[in-house]
Amino acid sequence: MPKVSRKGKLMPQSPIRKLVPFAEKAIKSGKTIYHLNIGQPDIKTPKIALEAIKNNTIEILAYSRSEGSETYRKKIANYYSKHSIEVNHNQIIVTTGGSEALLFAFGSIMDVDDQVIIPEPFYANYNGFSTASGVKIVPVVSKIDNNFALPPIEEFEKLISKKTKAILICNPGNPTGYLYSKEEIQKLAAIVKKHDLFLIADEVYREFTYDGLEHYSILQEKSIEDHAIVIDSVSKRYSMCGARIGCLVSKNSDLIATALKFAQARLSPPTFAQIACEAALDTPQSYFDNVITEYVERRDTLINELQKIEGIKVGTPKGAFYCIVELPVKNTDHFAQWLLEDFDVEGETIMVAPAAGFYSSPNVGLNQIRIAYVLNKESLIKSVHILKEALKVYQD
Repeated sequence: MPKVSRKGKLMPQSPIRKLVPFAEKAIKSGKTIYHLNIGQPDIKTPKIALEAIKNNTIEILAYSRSEGSETYRKKIANYYSKHSIEVNHNQIIVTTGGSEALLFAFGSIMDVDDQVIIPEPFYANYNGFSTASGVKIVPVVSKIDNNFALPPIEEFEKLISKKTKAILICNPGNPTGYLYSKEEIQKLAAIVKKHDLFLIADEVYREFTYDGLEHYSILQEKSIEDHAIVIDSVSKRYSMCGARIGCLVSKNSDLIATALKFAQARLSPPTFAQIACEAALDTPQSYFDNVITEYVERRDTLINELQKIEGIKVGTPKGAFYCIVELPVKNTDHFAQWLLEDFDVEGETIMVAPAAGFYSSPNVGLNQIRIAYVLNKESLIKSVHILKEALKVYQD
């Protein structure tokens, strides 16, 4: 019998999606599930984006340019200028989601067995992207005790070797909700310049910042223009996860020229989705103001309810819409499955994401879960009540 590849065997399962079969079985048995496991916002997509598709008169759905349509890229550049990020449209490549942007970045700057340093916990698919690209993640651990702040820069420096090509951050962070300060970004800028590395920032949650704090992009650091690569996406910003449109942004012309070859190899990003995303860029600021207000209320509701449960520890997000919760259990993989298979409160249960999959270090995060607060406040209160009752009876 033919065998699958070693790379295929090493590809990790998604900690977010691997419990789906158990959830489907629970639903068939009549249970109601509160989905805290996946960052699919329940916020409505801007009408202006949906209308652009409904009212379109295209008769031939043709390929777009490999780097994305010029009109869309020019509008993206204009969007960035409003956020104090000065780039032109030729420094942007439109991709099929932020995921493809990161794969293009990895492919453009790293060869097999090269290394990228990433503060963990991190977006779980970074593990998959690195495996697919044949590169190695070198983790530097951030801790819940200081809210997952940037680890000391000396810890990064200890890990740099001849194989190191980049440092990757997510800002604001998934799964932690941590927002890096300008000072922390500048520390990273100094180290990548010193060691001639790339600094990749996944900035897809740029709009989602709280408590009066502002997002500071690596593209605002003039000293590292040739080192900086931004990964972006419309998925969360406009609640358009199904559009699958992102982009790669850099002022490094060699990097853009190289990434374009990867873009040409996959032909082009989806034409209809670009039309919707181009329209979405005209979304009024009031949309974001309302969304941010809603997420702050959800965050505060969730954190307040969680802090009432004895024996748990929770980070306080300053951005995005996720938090890491440390539970008094040994293995949250088992706990998450048990919640779906064997537990309910009056026919209701919760689905959470075990956090071990957000680390690359073995046996780390086994007692943690990630919660996405993308549900309304009433559902979040019910969800935490279910979690509290579950912890009373669960046995490792």
